Amino acid sequence: MTDPLGWDGYAASLARARERTGAEESLVWERTKIGGHEVVVIRFEFGFLGGSVGTGTGALIERALDEARSHRLPVVSLLSTGGTRMQEGVPALRQLQRIARGLALLREERLPHITVARHPTTGGVWASLGADADVVLAVPGAQVGFAGRRVRPERYADDPAYTAENQYAAGYVDELVAEDAIADRLEVWLGLLTGASRNRPADLPRALGALDSAADGWQAVQRARSADRPRADAYLDDYFDTRVTLRGGADDGILCGFGSRGGRPIAFAAQNGTATTPGGFRTATRLIRLAGRLGLPVLTLVDTPGAAADPAAETAGAGNAIAELFGAIAAAEVPVTTLVIGEGGSGGALALCSADRIWLTPDACFSVIAPELAAGILKRDPEEIPALADALKPRPEDLLALGVIDGIAGPEPVTFLR
Repeated sequence: MTDPLGWDGYAASLARARERTGAEESLVWERTKIGGHEVVVIRFEFGFLGGSVGTGTGALIERALDEARSHRLPVVSLLSTGGTRMQEGVPALRQLQRIARGLALLREERLPHITVARHPTTGGVWASLGADADVVLAVPGAQVGFAGRRVRPERYADDPAYTAENQYAAGYVDELVAEDAIADRLEVWLGLLTGASRNRPADLPRALGALDSAADGWQAVQRARSADRPRADAYLDDYFDTRVTLRGGADDGILCGFGSRGGRPIAFAAQNGTATTPGGFRTATRLIRLAGRLGLPVLTLVDTPGAAADPAAETAGAGNAIAELFGAIAAAEVPVTTLVIGEGGSGGALALCSADRIWLTPDACFSVIAPELAAGILKRDPEEIPALADALKPRPEDLLALGVIDGIAGPEPVTFLR
């Protein structure tokens, strides 16, 4: 049903598009290799009626996704499209549901899908095959968004909100990639999303800071808060040979992504020492769920004074976001390894922790509440804060004696076999 509406002149437009592009439809798909990875690639041709999706296009996408599932291959979608094809009306629009169903079946088979949004990527294709991918890359300068240039209000025709850069800043694009670097970056991402070893936990990183014990609880808190202590970036650089990042919003207080350690892909979520926002917790939840589906072990690095507690955080659903992350880790089908590398502040820190594999570095601490906040609740004088810190028993040695952590990290990494 290539002309369901009998649109005047549409058959001639199709014929011209086919002659001009040499393609039967607005996309082609094939099994091919990107680096050493066999994949199914779906590539849109903007010169074919603006890369629009009609009933024939939907059928091709469905076949491509069926092929990927049958042969257990990752999918790469190279987009350049204005959306659905108006000349085919609602039958074309409903292809978006067909695409969504195909992607749902792909996820059930635990196969990764990477999208590259090229110029332009708008409309229903961005809102289905594009934004629903596991990883979203985009070309700088490309129009990327739901509203195409000719359908948004004229005063917004050139607004930067509808660009790849804005989608990246907002956390909806994971990486900006120049056209001539797309193949290389896809090879890196594919290498980190495949080759899973579902049952073997991530290695424990080595401690990079002070290795001696804190004299008391207050000193432990002060050391954990020190600006000179190694932070997440230092640990991730030391641990991984290469890594890539999943985006969240701006300043979320957490770094999430995938890295390679000795050729083995591992997912990571690492707090960076600031209060974690609801967006940060949601990015971590996305990471945990994706790692579980792809069979990748997870490493979490805990370092936060706690969850953000300002009005903006409450409006954004801080409690809901933390609850989602607790649930995601509790339900994880892959092992999660946690190293607390700094301040472990209450539920905002615990939400990122493994249920059965938690270690601390010697210069870290973990507490149910900050001693200053405890003093406020108990109506104690400020000079009593050090004693309260000690009473909370936040030192690694205290926590090990209480049986609530598994160990204290040393100068060498620890390998877990199961």
